[in-house]
Amino acid sequence: MDQQMIAGYAPTPVAARMENHGSSMLKVAMSTGQDLFARTGSMVAYEGFVQYEPNPPAVRQMASAWLTGESTPIMKCSGDGLLYLADYGADVVCLNLNNESVSVNGTNLLAFDAHLTWGVERVKGLAKFAGQGLFNVGVSGAGWVAVTSRGTPIVVDCGRGADETYVDPDALVAWSSGLKMKAKRSFKASSLIGRGSGEAFQIAFSGQGFVVVQPSEDSTDRLRARG
Repeated sequence: MDQQMIAGYAPTPVAARMENHGSSMLKVAMSTGQDLFARTGSMVAYEGFVQYEPNPPAVRQMASAWLTGESTPIMKCSGDGLLYLADYGADVVCLNLNNESVSVNGTNLLAFDAHLTWGVERVKGLAKFAGQGLFNVGVSGAGWVAVTSRGTPIVVDCGRGADETYVDPDALVAWSSGLKMKAKRSFKASSLIGRGSGEAFQIAFSGQGFVVVQPSEDSTDRLRARG
């Protein structure tokens, strides 16, 4: 085989704890004492010695809102080497938190450092707007978080101007926890915004922080354990 033809797909030297390998694969540099929580079944390859613990007792109660059947869709990864994760070809975005907090839609959470503070939280006031995003995962501290997007996302800096940022709830991936949120009902735009019929709803964000938006409004729950 002509090695030059496939040389461009080889992994690059490690430059950070979490990195993209292409647009839809996550590369994690694993080392002893730096455990990782990842979506169950998301491992596609690894190099070195990496162990997996599905449904770890430490997170079983905290992740009860995600129960699908009898399994919690989180696994604990530990060891030394390189770990590659993916989620059905979805785009991957790496976030490096610097003593910050982020709220991630549970269906879009791929992996995060185990030492980060996290918990399943209910997004208040959004239940009547969209089935997706009722329960989010709040992650805070200093460390890495990887989220997925159905297509190339846009990351909007809400602090750039005075105007609010409006997002379809079904297209939300993640946002800075310190942002102010409010719901907006639109009658005239109901045929243009969102996939549903009748009234259209958007979430307005304001303040200092960012919002990650995916080019998809499919609210199908993908957060399920895979064997």
